[in-house]
Amino acid sequence: MPDLPDWRHLSSFLAVARTGRLTVAARREGVDHSTLSRHIAALEASLETKLFERRPDGLTMTSDGERLLTAVEQMENQLAAARNDIAGRDLAVAGSVRIGAPDGISAAFLAPKLARFVCENPRLDVQIVAMPRLFNLTRREADIAIALSPPESGRLNCRKLTDYTLGLYASTDYLAQRGPVTKISDIESDPFIGYIDDLIFAPQLDYLAELVPGARASFTSSNLIAQMGAVRGGGGIGILPKFLVAGAPDLVRLLPEEVSLTRSFWLIVHADHRHVARIRAVIDFLTEETKRSRALFL
Repeated sequence: MPDLPDWRHLSSFLAVARTGRLTVAARREGVDHSTLSRHIAALEASLETKLFERRPDGLTMTSDGERLLTAVEQMENQLAAARNDIAGRDLAVAGSVRIGAPDGISAAFLAPKLARFVCENPRLDVQIVAMPRLFNLTRREADIAIALSPPESGRLNCRKLTDYTLGLYASTDYLAQRGPVTKISDIESDPFIGYIDDLIFAPQLDYLAELVPGARASFTSSNLIAQMGAVRGGGGIGILPKFLVAGAPDLVRLLPEEVSLTRSFWLIVHADHRHVARIRAVIDFLTEETKRSRALFL
């Protein structure tokens, strides 16, 4: 199968066919005269035919040039129709939006909020990929990502969604057996619950040694929901975010005045998608809901 002509060459051909003059066509295309001439020569060589005849008053198309003009204009019209169709869909709050986010905020905040939002926008489908990992928006692993730090590179738009507070928590049953905690040294030998060291996907989560120097986690999981389950089960003390324990009355925060940690969630979207209506609508909704829920996070 022969190679298809370069679209840049076809665009130059259209400009010359419509103006009849190389200099005028070059200005329209934003290139210099010699570049436009090379495009036409390359196109004629690839098609093995002559497309224009030179006349004193400019250029006129050959019969092959006229046939090519009809075909290229059809291509141009089809591209314009496709562009308008895509733009129309991008202006509607419809279609699917995939959000990649850590498991904790996905379960405690995103899922209940976005489920209601989808009910209010029945043409919208929302997918939440709730995993403790980093999402690559350049590879289209998600349309929107919520991360623990802003991206360092890439054509990405980023804004801070919210800060959130973490603290030490234990279950009421655990504390009933081990007795009261009045200072940090009281719990240095207690069993802790935390992340698996070699599966910590972001340095912002490596905080056990920062809060309780010398502590060792005897139960670990890559999943924050599992960690909270272990704490509620009486397995020891865990470091949990405030927004996650809001619905767990059986958990007690330890030493709130002495031990506290603040981290941030960042909302990230690819620069090419930030104005797509369905994605923009989800971003605006999450931003507004997070502002309203500030007390849940801090």
